[in-house]
Amino acid sequence: MIATGDQAPAFSFTNQDGANVSLGDFSGQYVLMWWYPKADTPG
Repeated sequence: MIATGDQAPAFSFTNQDGANVSLGDFSGQYVLMWWYPKADTPG
């Protein structure tokens, strides 16, 4: 579990535009990540 203030582990993913993004792309910047686990699901 990552605690508040901990550095995030290296990661990469494909964004909504199909481009690959990695944590290193934001070196020296603050990064906020937000998930919507039920986005685009029925109900």
